[in-house]
Amino acid sequence: MKQNNENTNAFLLHISAFAGFIFPFGNIVAPLIAWQTLKDRSTFLDEQGKEAVNFNLSYTLYIFLISIVFIPFAFGSFFRNWDNFNHHINIDFNMNNIFGFIGLGSITGLIYLIGIALVIIASLKAREGENYKYPFTIKFVK
Repeated sequence: MKQNNENTNAFLLHISAFAGFIFPFGNIVAPLIAWQTLKDRSTFLDEQGKEAVNFNLSYTLYIFLISIVFIPFAFGSFFRNWDNFNHHINIDFNMNNIFGFIGLGSITGLIYLIGIALVIIASLKAREGENYKYPFTIKFVK
């Protein structure tokens, strides 16, 4: 395979993670399909495809776990002011109640932006022919 075509395909392997903006779990499905169709063409494409799939699986797992941690804080903030006698909710947005939404929500948002930046960096490195390794990636596919 020509080197330029191989680099373009590696770029597309990484950038296909943005399919997650179009349909649910597109950030996993699109790189997985692209890797499966391109892995036999070269070892570079096989390595980059595995890296893209592993990162997107890890990234989705991290976001899911942080979201699970966020749920008790959100419910705690919401039900803290439940009036048992009148069965209505007194919504009071003071700092104690809003911590669950702002604190862990901002952490999730920050990780989300870091994931976008890492996909862009990996895509550009792959376009140049470099073998990019994502940080904090669990090796699901070896």
